[in-house]
Amino acid sequence: MQSQELVVTSSPHLRERTSVAEIMWTVNFSLVPVMLAASYIFGLRALAIIAVGIISCALTEYIFLRARNKEVTLSDGSAVVTGILLALTMPPTIPLWVVAIAAVVAISLGKQVFGGLGNNPFNPALIGRAFVTAAYPVLITTWTFDGQTAATPLNLKMMEGEITPYWNLFIGNIPGSLGETSAFLILLGAALLIYKGYLNWRIPAGMLSTVFLLTWLMGQDPVFHLLAGSLLLGAFYYATDMVTTPVTTRGRWIFGVGVGIFVVIIRLWGGYPEGVMYSILLMNMTVPLINRFTRPRSLGEVK
Repeated sequence: MQSQELVVTSSPHLRERTSVAEIMWTVNFSLVPVMLAASYIFGLRALAIIAVGIISCALTEYIFLRARNKEVTLSDGSAVVTGILLALTMPPTIPLWVVAIAAVVAISLGKQVFGGLGNNPFNPALIGRAFVTAAYPVLITTWTFDGQTAATPLNLKMMEGEITPYWNLFIGNIPGSLGETSAFLILLGAALLIYKGYLNWRIPAGMLSTVFLLTWLMGQDPVFHLLAGSLLLGAFYYATDMVTTPVTTRGRWIFGVGVGIFVVIIRLWGGYPEGVMYSILLMNMTVPLINRFTRPRSLGEVK
């Protein structure tokens, strides 16, 4: 009888053929309709903002990897994802130098200082957006539509109680950030990621259902709150970041519900009309705790 050599290796013992690069570039591809819609609604300046976001993120990542004597792996597409997602949070009138600053902060403080890809506790794109929101609050909250200064649907709701028609919110005929205008195109890109298995549906399901239920209980228009602002973009693209979200099934539900609760609190009782960015960053901080207390018990394990 022919003997076989026993090979002992460390985990993981089951490996997925899908690579990080394949996932990242698929995410980039899924955002193409949203980027094209932004360029159609806001003009070529939208493409300039996206280009500056991508180039600045890639250049910052290259510099940090070289400074840390690490292999330069820009081909994995992670810096491009960060650049696109960061640019999609920006208003169309934002100066390009502000986008570049946000990109530097996103990659340096949001990613590389923690050890690079796979080690960052917070979503890098949202770290960059949060920095420029604090540093340049006027620039980051100036919106235009059809060449004129305009209020976003959430601002109109907060200041005047006016509800934007659902159809305008669905197709993107509204002022806002580059990526939060067309709910239809966001859902189209998210459908691709769900089909490929790169997006865990539990987090957006928990997040959106919580916002719908709480706003309905508070006497608000739940459909408006689902379609307005960056809720859909945040639910399917920022809150589902594999690195900064729980790894357990129960933990993902807790994370999504928690984000939804914070969104409603900020939108209804805060002085800021939108709460998606801060809600996701706040819940990012709880991920280690959620993972700890939702870890499934090993076979035979007792307390």
